[in-house]
Amino acid sequence: MDRDLALGLVRVTEAAALGSGKLMGRGDKNAADQAAVDGMRRMFDILSVRGTVVIGEGEMDEAPMLYIGEKVGCGDEESMEVDIAIDPLDGTELVARGLTNAIAVVALAKKGCLLHAPDMYMEKIAVGPRAKGSIDLDAPLSENIKNVAKALGKNIEDVTVIMLDRERHQKLMNDVRKSGARMKLITAGDIAAAIATCFEDTGVDILVGSGGAPEGVIAAAALKCMGGDMQVRLLPGNDEEKTRCIDMGIMDLNRVMKIDDVVKGDEVYFAATGVSDGDLLKGVVYYENEKAKTQSVVMRSKTGTIRFINTVHNPNR
Repeated sequence: MDRDLALGLVRVTEAAALGSGKLMGRGDKNAADQAAVDGMRRMFDILSVRGTVVIGEGEMDEAPMLYIGEKVGCGDEESMEVDIAIDPLDGTELVARGLTNAIAVVALAKKGCLLHAPDMYMEKIAVGPRAKGSIDLDAPLSENIKNVAKALGKNIEDVTVIMLDRERHQKLMNDVRKSGARMKLITAGDIAAAIATCFEDTGVDILVGSGGAPEGVIAAAALKCMGGDMQVRLLPGNDEEKTRCIDMGIMDLNRVMKIDDVVKGDEVYFAATGVSDGDLLKGVVYYENEKAKTQSVVMRSKTGTIRFINTVHNPNR
């Protein structure tokens, strides 16, 4: 794939962020999400790929645009076929309430290389590159914390575990406290939290807990680009969700999937743009005469390149 595709993906996430950012704090998460979808869709129309959305806003009858199975891009027959996973606004509630850490994200890989994760819960554990190989989803959390601390050269009390602030995570919270490690709770946005484990300045070392399966695949794409590590397990909540897992070829519902099971191959792209200020990216800032500034990150697994891009947008020109 063309390395210039990375910049094209940034334009896609920028458009989503610029649209949804205008609704910051307005209390309408659906409107914010729709604005992100609209912006992202417009930019996909000029992206030179033959893409299929494998993780999107829902099934065709649930979403008018960027639904699962939708074809995007303006590539010709010579263009490579790719799978695309999108979350136009990871943190709709964050934007609606005017909170931090909302981002617009896109992941892309060759056709057949992204897990077509159904919309259900997924158990996750993720770490950055220095702790790669030190996690085991089947092991007790205390053991994972101990192994990650050793890999990072830290004392256990200096390790920070991040997770969604949910009642279902109460046991995990208790386990972190008993281990002596530090803990950071977030209200939403576990894609950004997973990525944060790869950057030392964020102070985050391990992501744990259950969250959306589609978000897990997108996070795995970013971690693969950065050399991080992740293990996941689907958590079907009813017979219908169990059937969907089986239809995907996952016969063992207790199976732990490693990062290479979720995102295959060595040609993966990931892009994200901040919507509201966060640990990783600054949010959209609007200026006079409709100007705006965004901050984005774009990654490519084949080269290991990670670029942070600050862009000033002037729609009047």
